[in-house]
Amino acid sequence: MAALRVLLPRVRGPLRPPIHCSAWRPFASGAKFEYIIAEKRGKNNTVGLIQLNRPKALNALCNGLIEELNQALKTFQEDPAVGAIVLTGGEKAFAAGADIKEMQDLSFQDCYSRQLLNHWDYFTQVKKPVIAAVNGYALGGGCELAMMCDVIYAGEKAQFGQPEILIGTIPGAGGTQRLTRAVGKSLAMEMVLTGDRISAQDAKQAGLVSKIFPVETLVEEAIQCAERIASNSKIIVAMAKESVNAAFEMTLAEGNKLEKRLFYSTFATDDRKEGMTAFVEKRKANFRDQ
Repeated sequence: MAALRVLLPRVRGPLRPPIHCSAWRPFASGAKFEYIIAEKRGKNNTVGLIQLNRPKALNALCNGLIEELNQALKTFQEDPAVGAIVLTGGEKAFAAGADIKEMQDLSFQDCYSRQLLNHWDYFTQVKKPVIAAVNGYALGGGCELAMMCDVIYAGEKAQFGQPEILIGTIPGAGGTQRLTRAVGKSLAMEMVLTGDRISAQDAKQAGLVSKIFPVETLVEEAIQCAERIASNSKIIVAMAKESVNAAFEMTLAEGNKLEKRLFYSTFATDDRKEGMTAFVEKRKANFRDQ
């Protein structure tokens, strides 16, 4: 959650240029954002791409940025053409943490009455898959934000950490919970209690990261994965995401029961029938999200 500015080098220059990929397409809503850039990508505009864009603050996650992120997520969630979303930052920083200047003078009463950080939870309500493309620092709130995504791709120079302990607090947006589920108690405890970072390679070995790519190709690789996901039935993809996420909330027996119910539910969809028919007929399925 914390952005340890004293430990990080200053980053100069605009954040947008480092994304090396084809021409950007306008955001469907026409919204103008201050802290993010939102675009539709992919051959058929099936991927929503959100780039955090506070370069001078290493993408520190201020309230305004989170509000804009939620707005973009909501727009992509409601867009029937979008099947998956990619979230990225810059080459130097995915996000170096929450904005400490906003928190510095808060009291317990302020945090409790305002339900501080609760608006971050909208991210977990999005039904469409979200892929984090992490280059550079993903620290504190940046690491927590990445862990809210369904898949994490990392650039080979990415670093992950929960350094809140070094400024006298603890993670507040799921860091102690999601990190422990992702990498196990021992490594999570070490990271949370020392504030130490881990490399992309260590994160992959621990199970936090799915794949590692060169810095310059990371975002395009994430978009390609999102396109493959978007080519499937959106309603079936949502069921699959719900079932996998349930594994972190339920016992094995409860999770298996939910999986069976969702599996049975697919037989109420036209897309399940189309998919199986196409398989038998040895042709590509034509899903209509019904």
